[in-house]
Amino acid sequence: MGEWVGRGRKARRAYGFDEIALVPGRKTVDPNDTDISWEIGGRRYPVPIIAAAMDGVVDVRFAIEMGRLGGLAILNLEGVQTRYENPDEVLEEIAQATPEKATELVQKLYLPPVKEELIYKRIKAIKDAGVPAVVSAIPQKAEHYARVALEAGVDIFVVQATVVTIFHESSSYKALDFHEFCKKMPVPVMVGNCVTHEVTLDLMAAGAAAVMIGIGPGAACTTRGVLGLGVPQVTAVVDAAWARDFHYKQTGRYIPVIADGGMTVGGDVCKAFAAGADAVIVGSAFARAVEAPGRGYHWGMATPHANLPRGTRIHVGTTGTLEEILLGPARLDDGSQNLVGALRTCMGSVGAKTIREFQMTEMVIAPAIKSEGKIFQKAQHIGMGK
Repeated sequence: MGEWVGRGRKARRAYGFDEIALVPGRKTVDPNDTDISWEIGGRRYPVPIIAAAMDGVVDVRFAIEMGRLGGLAILNLEGVQTRYENPDEVLEEIAQATPEKATELVQKLYLPPVKEELIYKRIKAIKDAGVPAVVSAIPQKAEHYARVALEAGVDIFVVQATVVTIFHESSSYKALDFHEFCKKMPVPVMVGNCVTHEVTLDLMAAGAAAVMIGIGPGAACTTRGVLGLGVPQVTAVVDAAWARDFHYKQTGRYIPVIADGGMTVGGDVCKAFAAGADAVIVGSAFARAVEAPGRGYHWGMATPHANLPRGTRIHVGTTGTLEEILLGPARLDDGSQNLVGALRTCMGSVGAKTIREFQMTEMVIAPAIKSEGKIFQKAQHIGMGK
C-alpha cells in the first residue's frame, strides 16, 4: 500500500477533513431521536464535545458553564490558571500584545512555577459548582500533580504531550510508567496524543481510559511546520478506531477514541465522528465564546516552550456565547455555531441513531467538497467563503 515518492521509498496517502465528504444514507432519522452520549470510565456524558486544555479556552468559569451544558472542559494544570492568583491580568496582557511580541511575552509569562495550592483551589471551585472537573498535565509532571488533583476531587485526569508513547527514554528524568500510573489512579486517565494504530494499541493496553488522536492539526499549533510531524486527522482517526475495535475484540474492553484538534466548524466535527471518533476535543471554536478567558485570542500549550515554540497566538474574535457555539441557536452562517445541532442533523441525514452507527457512515474522497458551486460565497466572503 502506498505510492512511490522516490527510488526505494513509498509513502501512504492520508486524508484530512477538507478532502473527504459523508454520503447521505438510504434511510433518514429525526435528529431529535439521535443519541450522541458517550461513556468513559463507566460514566456516561450527554455531549461528546470537549473543550481543549488551552489557556485561551478553559478557566474555572468556562469549565463550569461547559459542564452545565453537558460537555467537559479540560483545565491545563501547567498554564496561567495555576501560576497566578489573578490570571486575568496576565490574560489581558497577552491579548494586548502585538503579533511580533506575543510569543516572547507568553514565554516570559509562563516562567513562574506552578503552585500546588492553586491547582487545588481551581479544581475545588469547579467541583463546588456541581460539574465534572477534568485536568491535564504532561507525562513528566503527571504523578506529582495527580496527587493534588485527587485531593481536590478531580473526575478525569489527562496525560498529554505533543507526542506520547509508552516506550519513552530519557537520560535527564524518569519516564512515566503508564501501566503503573493508570493502574493506581482511582479516576479515568485519558492519554494522548498519537496518530498511529500501534501507539493507540499500546496506550490502551497500558490502561488508558481514552486515547486522544491528533498531532499538529490545531488552529494555533505550528508543530507540523516546526517539526514536520503529523498525520491528517481523518486517516489518523480511522487508524485509531481500527485499533480500538481490535483491542475490544481481544480484551472485551471498549476504550473511546477522541479526535483532538483540526475542527473549526460543525462539518469537521461530523467527519471526525464518522471516521470513528467517540468524542472530540475542540479549541479554537470555543476560544470564540464570550466565556472564554482568551479575550478573542487563542494559543497552544506548546507556544510558551522556552527553546522551540510549537504554537502561536492567533486572533479568533468573540462571536457568541458558549451555549450558542455548542447548542445554538446559531447566529452565524458558517457552521461555527451549534456544533451539537450539526452533529445531530448529520446523523439523521445518514440514518444513524447512535454514534456507533454514525461511525459506519460511507465516505468519499472529495477534494472539491468545500469549493464546488461556492463561487459567490468565496467572492463575497460569506458562509463557506469566509
